[in-house]
Amino acid sequence: MNDIPRPPIAAQHPHQTIHHGRTLEDPWAWLRDPGYPDVTDPAVLDYLKAENAYFESHMAAKKPMVDALFAEMKARIKEEDRSVPQKDGAYVYWSSFETGEQYRRHWRRRVGAPEDGSADELIVDEPAMAAGKDYFRLGGVAISNDDRLLAYAVDDSGAERYTVRIKDLATGEILPDVIPDVLSALVWTQDDSGLVYAPANAQWRTDRAMLHRLGTGAQEDVLLYHEKDEGFRVSVGLSAAEDWIIIATGDHVTSEVRLLPAADPQAAPVLVSARVPEREYDVDVHGEWLYIRTNDTHPNFRLVRAPLAAPDRWEEVLPPSDHFYLTDVSLFRDFYVTEGRKNGLDQIEIRDYATHAARRIDFPEASYVAGLDDNPEYHVTKLRISYESMVTPDTVLDYSLADGHREILKVQEIPSGFDPALYTTDRLLIPARDGTSIPVSILHRRDFPMDGSRPLYLYGYGAYGIAIEPGFGTTRLSLVDRGFAFAIAHIRGGDDLGQQWYKDGKLEKRTNTFNDFVDVAKGLIAQGYTSAGRIATSGGSAGGELMGAIVNSDPELWGAVVAHVPFVDVLNTMLDETLPLTPGEWPEWGNPIEDAAAYDLIASYSPYDNVKPQAYPPMLVTAGLNDPRVTYWEPAKWVARLRATKTDDHLLLLKTNMEAGHGGKSGRWESLRETAEEFAFILWQLGVDA
Repeated sequence: MNDIPRPPIAAQHPHQTIHHGRTLEDPWAWLRDPGYPDVTDPAVLDYLKAENAYFESHMAAKKPMVDALFAEMKARIKEEDRSVPQKDGAYVYWSSFETGEQYRRHWRRRVGAPEDGSADELIVDEPAMAAGKDYFRLGGVAISNDDRLLAYAVDDSGAERYTVRIKDLATGEILPDVIPDVLSALVWTQDDSGLVYAPANAQWRTDRAMLHRLGTGAQEDVLLYHEKDEGFRVSVGLSAAEDWIIIATGDHVTSEVRLLPAADPQAAPVLVSARVPEREYDVDVHGEWLYIRTNDTHPNFRLVRAPLAAPDRWEEVLPPSDHFYLTDVSLFRDFYVTEGRKNGLDQIEIRDYATHAARRIDFPEASYVAGLDDNPEYHVTKLRISYESMVTPDTVLDYSLADGHREILKVQEIPSGFDPALYTTDRLLIPARDGTSIPVSILHRRDFPMDGSRPLYLYGYGAYGIAIEPGFGTTRLSLVDRGFAFAIAHIRGGDDLGQQWYKDGKLEKRTNTFNDFVDVAKGLIAQGYTSAGRIATSGGSAGGELMGAIVNSDPELWGAVVAHVPFVDVLNTMLDETLPLTPGEWPEWGNPIEDAAAYDLIASYSPYDNVKPQAYPPMLVTAGLNDPRVTYWEPAKWVARLRATKTDDHLLLLKTNMEAGHGGKSGRWESLRETAEEFAFILWQLGVDA
């Protein structure tokens, strides 16, 4: 231990701002490089490097544990693997991994061609594209209507500014067209003469839809739509029949959609319905009818339709329900599919256009995840579906529309072995302090004793209406097989139980999210799943904010906490409208610039601002230097304040990925090794033998 350096101590420089007559002290504000997104300040870099050295010095002794965990996690992944081929027009498409490689190759084969490999065409070679890069991620990919051209987007820094190139699949030539700073899907015009996309502006906001004509420079691209509200984001898509380009804009609570003919993208756009505050809707087109999913009358959404000639004249197709949350509608030529959740469980229903009568696809387990998989064609006789549960590996199947027959095409293979009979799942309802029942999904071995002696890993997120589904995961087995129970708390702020569940965890109700998580932990202790101080927990981004809140409020519950790219400097970030995400985030958190009540509420829970002199649990915190979502200085400032304030000697580590962004390292093995590091830290701090 003598070789381990002392933890870095970040200098404090007086820094105050005043809002609504309140003074906000921020002595570590200097950790934000004034040149961001270029981080060159020597003092900032020196501090981050010192924290990384401190992280490495502690984790070096645990390298054998990390290596062992990584090896067993990797052994559960089939190295040489491929996706289930799917027909799309004249070709069948699939992707594959080769042994030892971190990235996929993408293939196609003409329909009817030999399946012996002789007719296979390699269309995207990610390993070759990633060679020599510290970071690589493939973004949007789109094949032209004549199947000749491939548009693809690449991010090689983690900054989520993708560069689009175009490849001639007949010759292999990369065309001279280059479109920088793209942050959207890619949509071909019907005649394949151009691409529609949404670029990120200097503030990393997608405020435009642009048309790029092949053979021209990006500076000549044509503006199709410009969004003036800086809180809204623009996205582009294609209708199910591929005859309309869909331009959607919105924030977290309000949306607006325009349609452009794919054959004439510079035509006057069709506005479906002008934005109404706190009304969301999305649109697809079937012939002369628009099908619109909207929450205009109920938070769980309903389905309406309108004539294309009169898009604002809505008539109800499916009424809303207190018990069913309509999450998606997919249109096909002869039928449509509705997806949603009833009592938190996924439902898939096939419906007739004339009568809207439903045929439900049933699933065998009491708790599961199911939904439409890849279904690119408009006219189909089978539906591709995916299914999994906490004990059932990912399963891909085709569902025959004629007779309901299910053909299993692929079940996720666990090369090192997996016996589902050794495991069981529980779905509990645990009361929160306000009496609301919070669902909890739990995985553990059948021989798990309910006497409070075992450790438990508790996961939560609780923001943006994102549900954390009770699906299958191979890495968690490394904890469960060492005696842990693995639990997911379906807390308010997600939409696990519907849109109202989301609304009950945002804005003035934000603290419900944190209280729910703490109360679930206490409820699991009361039922004998674990005991105080034996709970490991982790969360990322907004889930990292959750981690920051619960260590401030109830530090004694947690034996180890991991916060990935945590959104912990909430008040300063929401006060800075120059940051990329801030204006679009006000509907989620509140606007403390204009609203003193919002300021006071955020100030009451913002993890960075509520660090106090007390004992904190062992903590591992991660950051990404190029992260445009949660900027690197948020976790850095938080760790600095924790070091200066906490009263314990528990381990506190900060790891900053210097060549990555919000998602951590790219590549399946590098990201897996980071999970192995996280689990090694947890096992170490809880004293569990590896």
